[in-house]
Amino acid sequence: IGDVDGVALETIKWIEVLERLGHQLFILSGRFVEDVVAPERQTLYRPLSFFSPECEWEQNRAFFFPADDSDELLQHLDQQANEVATKIFGWVLQNKIDALLVENASALPCHLSMGMGIARAVSHLDLPTVTHDHDFAWERGTRYLSPFPEITAIVENTFPLRAPDVRHAVINTAACNALRERHNIESTCVPNVMDFNQPYAQPDAYNSELLREIGLDPTNDIPLFQITRIVERKGIEVAIELVSRLSDPRVKLVITGSAADDERKGYYHRLIEMIEERNLQSRVIFAHHKILSERLTNHAGDRIYSLSDAYAHATACTYFSTYEGFGNAFVEAVLAKKPIFVNNYQPVYWPDIGSKGFETVQLEDNVLTDDAVTSVDAIIHDPKRQREIAEHNFALGRKYFSFEVLHTLLEGLFAF
Repeated sequence: IGDVDGVALETIKWIEVLERLGHQLFILSGRFVEDVVAPERQTLYRPLSFFSPECEWEQNRAFFFPADDSDELLQHLDQQANEVATKIFGWVLQNKIDALLVENASALPCHLSMGMGIARAVSHLDLPTVTHDHDFAWERGTRYLSPFPEITAIVENTFPLRAPDVRHAVINTAACNALRERHNIESTCVPNVMDFNQPYAQPDAYNSELLREIGLDPTNDIPLFQITRIVERKGIEVAIELVSRLSDPRVKLVITGSAADDERKGYYHRLIEMIEERNLQSRVIFAHHKILSERLTNHAGDRIYSLSDAYAHATACTYFSTYEGFGNAFVEAVLAKKPIFVNNYQPVYWPDIGSKGFETVQLEDNVLTDDAVTSVDAIIHDPKRQREIAEHNFALGRKYFSFEVLHTLLEGLFAF
């Protein structure tokens, strides 16, 4: 809770809107990065953390490094699930909980005993329950395949949670359809949202030197920002190819994320080779050392900038992902009033976002056509056109992906 991954970020938004609806929130979590409700309403129970020894051991034995048989693992899961259920029981009674909200813990089997414990607790508590399902095992290829049939049965029977008083919220239409087809479960599609009433991506005194500090000329350069991590599905090579095909040398690509999640840095090194082959060393800037999720000062006293600061100084944004569960970076660009160049990423972009009428330069299967390059070139050299696109998209973002939309959906989900 309080971290910067997608689930954690959306959880905070749900908490904020539920409090506006008049609910009092109590949180049971294995890890708190920061306080999001009053400390006396936060309960830390470390075995729930993905980083706990319990979880790590279970995942290794179930999926990565299985033993010769499953007996020890199954015994551990049963015992640990009972302890989790007991903890939930005590927490519910102590705080007089009226309804449960489960954030992805009963959707993705990345913590087996937690999901099992929640299922056992829910089956006995007789409380209305909402599960906010961000990811499912079937979306992750072979990640949750186990050599043990007993583990396969646990995954299939526990994730997602099935119980009489459970309501499911999913983050895209594809998940909604999959739940219905696979498990005959009806769900509510709740998109990821942003607060369109709060200032965002505003140039100010703090971020006035951002471009200069990452090596750009604030007066002449035309910065395109790729505000994502460096992982292969983000399609960053397409953004690099775009820059190489734009003849204006003032056009620069700024990649804000790090390669920390790029296994063995293979993708990052391929990007470096691509940059060198196209002689783009002066036109592609890696800025993860200066841009994080929030503002702070490093040990040397230098300013570190936020994502909002980065958007504030972008001429436009590139977002050529091939797969996303939703795509927060798209909504962030809309909120920041920046044009965006996007791939029709699966399974979400067109059904849940693009079909709403957003004006973009959209690729299919990341094929960078001459027409697409020409369209990008025209937009980034026309400030008036940029403003028109930004205002049009911002109005649609407020209509479809705002806190007001979330407010309406949560009113229905929690009307027990």
